[in-house]
Amino acid sequence: MAKEKGGFAGKVLRVDLSTGKISFEDTVAKYREVLGGTGIGYKVLWDEVPAGTVPFDAGNKIVFATGVLAGTGVPCNGRTAVTTLFPSCRPQPLVASGHMGGHFAAKLKYAGYDALIVEGKADRPVWLFIRDGRVEIRDARHLWGTGIRRATLEISQEMGPESVVAAIGQAGENLVPLSVVMNSVSHSAGGVGAVMGAKNLKAVAVQGSGSVRIAGDKSEWERLVKFHLSILGANNQHVVPSFPHPQSEYYNPTSRWVGAPGKRWGAAEPPVEINGGLYDLNRIAFRSNSGAFYLGDQAWRYTVRGNGCTGCPIRCHTILKVPSVEAKYGIREVAQNTCGGMVFGRSFFKQLPGGLIGPAALEACMVGMHMADDLGLWCNYGQLQRDLIKLYYDGTLKTKIGSDEYASFSWDKYENGDPAFLFEIIPRIAMRQGELGEALGLGTGGLLDHWSIPEETWTQDSATAYWKLGHPKHHANEDDGQCGVIINTQYNRDAQCHSHVNFIRNGLPLAVQKKLAAEIWGSPEAVDGTGDYTPMNIHKARRARWSLVRKELHDSLGLCNWMGPWVASPLKERGYSGDDSLESRFYSLATGEKRSREDLDLIGERIFVLHRALTIRGMGSMEMRTRHDLTPQWIYQDPNGAQSFTKGTIRMDPQDIARAMELFYEVMGWDKATGAPTAKAYARLGLQSVADGLAVKKLVAGVKG
Repeated sequence: MAKEKGGFAGKVLRVDLSTGKISFEDTVAKYREVLGGTGIGYKVLWDEVPAGTVPFDAGNKIVFATGVLAGTGVPCNGRTAVTTLFPSCRPQPLVASGHMGGHFAAKLKYAGYDALIVEGKADRPVWLFIRDGRVEIRDARHLWGTGIRRATLEISQEMGPESVVAAIGQAGENLVPLSVVMNSVSHSAGGVGAVMGAKNLKAVAVQGSGSVRIAGDKSEWERLVKFHLSILGANNQHVVPSFPHPQSEYYNPTSRWVGAPGKRWGAAEPPVEINGGLYDLNRIAFRSNSGAFYLGDQAWRYTVRGNGCTGCPIRCHTILKVPSVEAKYGIREVAQNTCGGMVFGRSFFKQLPGGLIGPAALEACMVGMHMADDLGLWCNYGQLQRDLIKLYYDGTLKTKIGSDEYASFSWDKYENGDPAFLFEIIPRIAMRQGELGEALGLGTGGLLDHWSIPEETWTQDSATAYWKLGHPKHHANEDDGQCGVIINTQYNRDAQCHSHVNFIRNGLPLAVQKKLAAEIWGSPEAVDGTGDYTPMNIHKARRARWSLVRKELHDSLGLCNWMGPWVASPLKERGYSGDDSLESRFYSLATGEKRSREDLDLIGERIFVLHRALTIRGMGSMEMRTRHDLTPQWIYQDPNGAQSFTKGTIRMDPQDIARAMELFYEVMGWDKATGAPTAKAYARLGLQSVADGLAVKKLVAGVKG
């Protein structure tokens, strides 16, 4: 059956590092109803990793899973979900996923595999060699202790230039909870590097000579791909430019569509002028420049070009060439990344000469990219840096580390925003050197426990952006009011969900957004203006549900939730409407199995609820509302004392958020008192065996023991 079905590669590769056994499973027969990505990851952990397992146990598993649409011609299809028990989760490790772009997903599919399951622990450092049907566990003792760059280079020389290497650095080897696995120079999955390190797994390298079969009509497939391209905006699906444009009715200065005519990639040889209009689908990459968005206009001078993942025309990773850093700091003048990875170094400093978009900030970003991406250190969505800032400036640091260690840092450089300070702090975290390096690498939850700091110290301070379970907020109330709050309660790390914010921040006027909201979610009241929130209603709860379902659907199809969903477009002739059925249309053509938007959303909900079930089992409690779905106190505060529902404040109201959670549980079909799925909810989603397993432990809502 797997050979006849399109989309799927057909096999899942399983490697037991303890025994050396290599085996294969039929993807469609075992995992069809969870699609791929996080769906496969959650199912493997549910079926095979018992409650009580801890991240660094040999019994924990790490699942690298692509999706049905990975490696095809669908725009933005380059995602790999890396699922395991997260070592940075507090107070106990729970299931979570890191998500990396790049070209690993496509190469794994071309080699014939939809997923790789790694179990056990090698008795020495190893790396995995995967070339089509040839799979080997190879010795990595000569690579252990090297950075990601060196390991990637040496393995690539051994395998050939067509290979893709996903490797850990010294942070992962040293079991630093805040560590990554990285492929394709700058595409990382945060939080999972130490799990690889605990298994003595340095890298996974893949080379594939196959392809992904499309079962449906090829001309129809091509038409759908071209249509998808036509409704793309810029980075994060911002569908209006940040500047007046003759082809656009609207513009918005906050948009990430920053590629204005007259700008150029100044460090390209020769420099490349930005041109192309709204309908020029060959120049979509000119619309986005993460360097310019995060670092201001100065970045255009240093931009070589955009870079990105398989099948993505957006190219959100900006390649920067800054000659000054080679002479000043002895690092290469070229680096690339996006978002938190790009500003990794800058984010350590409370102040910098010239501010956040000055020359020092740019140099700090370059130093941070080189060091963190080589050592394999994770910023925990900026929480690592905010933790250091708080610890230093509130005086806690002096009381927690010895005087000799404290004196070993150049704190004058830190206060003055000197990028040279990064050479003192980043390696110590990655190597677990000293009390400060050890504590910061644990993640916020581990740090608070290690130093006996009350969690309330963080949850009451909005500057920390801390949310719960050791992790920060991710597009919460500051972007999307109650909907953002709900989404940030649901996961065991930062939410990584962009479904909601990519709509709210798309740049269209609120009146247009409300018109689209009525079409998609049934009411214009599903959407508020940012910082102009109204009391909670059922339509917002439905949009929160849709957002979470689409996140899991994208993570399981192999699509980039940072760029989608595509429910709005730049096209005035479409009324700025996108297409809420794109995922199901592509799935149907790829596999040859017709599934509607509702059919596919049901699968997305199944995957999301399986994550919920894993969390309940891991916690040993179904009291999710009071123990898991938590909010920090800072969301109920305003620095100027403004009241909730006052225009200009993002302050939430506690009673309104309580109602928001109840309405969300209602639309999910979960128990309102506990926030746990009911037996009926599990059955509706085809998760009866999951419900049965939880019922034995009295962990299903509404079922008496």
